[in-house]
Amino acid sequence: MKTFAFLSVAVSASLLLIGAPTVGRERVRTFQRENVLGSSFELKVSAASADAASRAETAALGEIEREGAILSSWSADSEFSRWFRSRGHAVAVSPELFEVLSTFDTWRTRTGGALDAAAEAVSRAWKFAASEGRTPGTEELESVVAAVRQPHWKLDPAARTATHLSDTPLALNSFVKSYIMDHAIDAALRTPGVTAAVLNIGGDLVIRGALPGVKGTAGSLWTEAVNVADPRSDAENSAPLERLLVSDRAVATSGGYRRGFDIAGHHYSHIVDPRSGQATSHVLSATVIAPRPVDAGALATAACVLTPEETRRLAAATPGADFLLITAEGGRIASPGWRRYEAVRPALTAAAKPEPSPSPAPQFADEGMELSITLQLAHNGKRPYVAVWIENMDKFPVRTLALWYQKPRWLPDLRNWYREDRMRAKAEGNDITASVASATRPPGKYSLNWDGKDQAGKPVKPGKYTVNIEAAREHGTYQIMRQEVEFDGKPKQFQLTGNQEISSANIDYRKAAH
Repeated sequence: MKTFAFLSVAVSASLLLIGAPTVGRERVRTFQRENVLGSSFELKVSAASADAASRAETAALGEIEREGAILSSWSADSEFSRWFRSRGHAVAVSPELFEVLSTFDTWRTRTGGALDAAAEAVSRAWKFAASEGRTPGTEELESVVAAVRQPHWKLDPAARTATHLSDTPLALNSFVKSYIMDHAIDAALRTPGVTAAVLNIGGDLVIRGALPGVKGTAGSLWTEAVNVADPRSDAENSAPLERLLVSDRAVATSGGYRRGFDIAGHHYSHIVDPRSGQATSHVLSATVIAPRPVDAGALATAACVLTPEETRRLAAATPGADFLLITAEGGRIASPGWRRYEAVRPALTAAAKPEPSPSPAPQFADEGMELSITLQLAHNGKRPYVAVWIENMDKFPVRTLALWYQKPRWLPDLRNWYREDRMRAKAEGNDITASVASATRPPGKYSLNWDGKDQAGKPVKPGKYTVNIEAAREHGTYQIMRQEVEFDGKPKQFQLTGNQEISSANIDYRKAAH
């Protein structure tokens, strides 16, 4: 199930906000943080002023903190945890906790048990077995499945009480992140001067509101460009699986490709079937678009457990829901209404189109190699500005892999990367403001891939190159990491010493995955 550890859109590594777009007197402003509901946080706000936008962010974060204190399964002080420690007697609970428990009952019935808060018991069995380097045994799983099948609570709507009935471990995963996001974006939109917002936490999005029209004209719904991450190549700068245009909807993605259990060289998904105790494997990724965030979140998780045909029936019975499944074999299964959201990426301008390389000399890509870079940001609050790029031996920048920042006026703080002509070149012909829908990532952890091609799409020659990782925090520190790597077809790894902004960075020159 989706982890609600307190608590998957990942921010695209190619995200390049070259000045927020102006809409009449309004301006779109973006806020980014780490370790919000256990993942990355991005809020885009259409607001009449910077102050209104800042107050909208504060309102959204305040609502997330408030509901987290109620619903978190991982905080011993949350209302849910206190209720869990009770047994056999009715407890008056908050409207939020009562609604979530009731919604779990509904989805447990609708999915035939595929969604169940007691799936946490199965996850713990897998974690314990994995710590011993093995998969859970048949008797272990039979025992835990029997515990899952028990009733775990009894609700009294008239008195708004919940009676805890079992000692089976429970966790409010599956759709609770979406539930909180629904209320958090509404809190942002209640801020005076704010008309529209996009909230993205760990790869799940809610898009809501309208952009105002110019004087004498009607406004229009905010339409967000959304890139769906490819579960087979989910680095921040990898090409997306799908490009969508979404308005007034929630988008949720579930899948086990980023988290799970690695046992004896095999990866097992963290998403488990509470009916059998087995880790799921037949669906790599499920993305759902729906009017209600809870429906999107619950259906995305359920789709990783159910068969595709069961998912079709469940989606058809969920008002306004559409889905895209990527199967373990690489198959693509979409609902009939999915195509209405698909967008065709605009062609690059003639000047920006990659030209074929006629050179017969050996190239980086000919070796079947790729470069993988994994970063762990050091802070849990606002994200620093980060640039990651590759230089050749002449210190010429051949490829920018990531550029993350919010306010253009602070961009020169990335002083080694920054050049005005370079900034314009990166913006031209690229999708620079899309959100990314993906499975949830751990907070602050980002991965990038380099395919051995320069900024124009031409393969570079083998030889020595330098990986540069630069970070600058507004009113904070400046840091840079550099690592020379010889691209000679021989695999090698490097672990870079951390600093105040990036606690660790790993570089892996390896055989390409595909």
